[in-house]
Amino acid sequence: MKYLRLIRVHQWIKNVFVFVPLLFSLHLFNQEFFLLTFFAFLVFCLASSLIYVINDLVDIESDRAHPTKKNRPLPSGEISKKSAVITASILLVIVFFLMMYFNYEFILFTIGFILLNVIYSFWLKNIVLLDVFSIAAGFSIRVLAGAFVIQVPMSSWLLLTTMFISLFLGVMKRRSELVLVSENFYRNSDQSDRTENQSRKVLAQYSLNFADQLATIAAAGVIICYALYTVAPRTISIFQTERLIYTTPFVVFGIFRYMYLEYMSRKGENTTRLLATDFPMIADVLIYIVITVLIIYKII
Repeated sequence: MKYLRLIRVHQWIKNVFVFVPLLFSLHLFNQEFFLLTFFAFLVFCLASSLIYVINDLVDIESDRAHPTKKNRPLPSGEISKKSAVITASILLVIVFFLMMYFNYEFILFTIGFILLNVIYSFWLKNIVLLDVFSIAAGFSIRVLAGAFVIQVPMSSWLLLTTMFISLFLGVMKRRSELVLVSENFYRNSDQSDRTENQSRKVLAQYSLNFADQLATIAAAGVIICYALYTVAPRTISIFQTERLIYTTPFVVFGIFRYMYLEYMSRKGENTTRLLATDFPMIADVLIYIVITVLIIYKII
């Protein structure tokens, strides 16, 4: 169980972005395409686990100063550094072995994903704005890899939607961390200083007001780009319907619900846990997927 926590199996849900091109390319029910995308999803799951282990090794000292991250297997001492390095090495070998069965483009995107996140772990996460843009790039790479693995074109509007939604989630995560630091300050100023200085250095370059403005812009970007995608001539031509626009309210509700949970309930730091425990959010995502499938596959 401790090794499952180390490789963050619960975070694998983020890799479902690999399935986006499959869904919107009208190949969801094509067995060959689905299996190919599913195996690509598994490769990205293992690659992301590799990155999580590397990141925890890099941040082991700063995580010990964090009120919640200190309970992770590495900073808590539950797993040794040597064991973590061995785990990362095994994951790296498996990822490189598996991706050799895919096409050249997918291999390049997988390597790019790994390199980007390694650079993020060592450098980019400490640079204001580049930290959240690196997160957004990681999600965009997942989508592009999903498109190239089954050799289908990718809508620019859909790619922009992915970029903005990942920027939104990244900014909201930073905002949540800022709130946590502020709460620690009022609770214990000495401990807060220690947490702020050691837990995540880039937080010193953000403010709640700045994060709120960035979140508003990113949220607007998600809604506008997705709405434009649903009414784009190319989209209507491919799906032979204008009904996809009716899925837009579910996207808007999802963004608003996430903002509500962060601003009112302060639950935005762990996106995966939020999406897995908030019933309105779960219902919204499921209804969106079902209606989207029904519309674009002409089931209704």
